[in-house]
Amino acid sequence: MLLSFLSKYSDMGLLFLRIVLGCMFLFYGAPMLFGGLEKWAQVGSAMGNLGINFFPVFWGFLAGLAEFVGGICLILGLFFRPVSFFLMITMIVAARFHLAKGEGLFGAAHAIEDGAVFFALVFIGPGKYSLDALLRF
Repeated sequence: MLLSFLSKYSDMGLLFLRIVLGCMFLFYGAPMLFGGLEKWAQVGSAMGNLGINFFPVFWGFLAGLAEFVGGICLILGLFFRPVSFFLMITMIVAARFHLAKGEGLFGAAHAIEDGAVFFALVFIGPGKYSLDALLRF
């Protein structure tokens, strides 16, 4: 194959992907996590689209925590598979929220795409340039 030599750099590709995704989730998660009760209630109300209408502040806090701390863990490659799973769940809720608002696939596309990436990363793992690999998790 023409570009098959690149397969020896797959761990470098995973590192790049982890750093970019992690930085973006730090960027998106910080306002949620540090936005306080009002922001948590606003974000957590998205759970209503799944029939969960109790404790929106709690759910909003968890979403902000998942995105911000998850971003840090993605960058470091620490607790990578559980973090990828929780971020996938967060993206499922976000996609459902956008679809319920009537935004269609264009509104939900970002969450759907990120959710698919996190689903795949649960199986792929963080690669050898990660704290998980160093600590043998």
